[in-house]
Amino acid sequence: MRKAQVERRTKETCISVAVDLDGTGQYSIATGVGFLDHMIEQLSRHSLIDIEMQVEGDTHIDFHHTTEDSALALGEAVSRALGDRRGIQRYGEALVPMDESLTRVALDLSNRPYLVWRVTFPTEKLGAFDTELFREWFQAFAQMAGCTLHIDTQYGVNSHHIAESCFKGLARALRRAVEIDPRKADQVPSTKGVLGGSL
Repeated sequence: MRKAQVERRTKETCISVAVDLDGTGQYSIATGVGFLDHMIEQLSRHSLIDIEMQVEGDTHIDFHHTTEDSALALGEAVSRALGDRRGIQRYGEALVPMDESLTRVALDLSNRPYLVWRVTFPTEKLGAFDTELFREWFQAFAQMAGCTLHIDTQYGVNSHHIAESCFKGLARALRRAVEIDPRKADQVPSTKGVLGGSL
């Protein structure tokens, strides 16, 4: 079973995350930030990755630490669940419309973290949430998941729709990339025999 649990404790946040890559998209998310909960729920539902996440963070200061650290913990859990990444499809992509917005996401579970972020929000906030924090979330996730991640919103005028298309795009691309290829289920999908930037 491709499952993992991660506990992350700092002076700023206390986080518990559990994932099942072979789940059905069941989730229990409580970050203390309503919009972030909604986005991670979308990620779980559309990737079919079961996610349980509990966060206690210093949201009395702002949402930055909770947002970034939740992604660090989730990315680490995904990486642990992947193990040596044997048999996975490795690559995934999605083109996701959300009403007037359209976002393309492409990723490689190469174990070489990198983010290309071509997303512009027309507003600085969604309620109390700073839209600049979305980039921080995806950067942190890519870093700990060992994921080369390209996100490009081609157009959109509503900040909520743009954000949601990014998370749903990640979900659909991730769903494809973590799938086991039945023709190569016993092999790491790399000519090097390992996935990682230092080898």
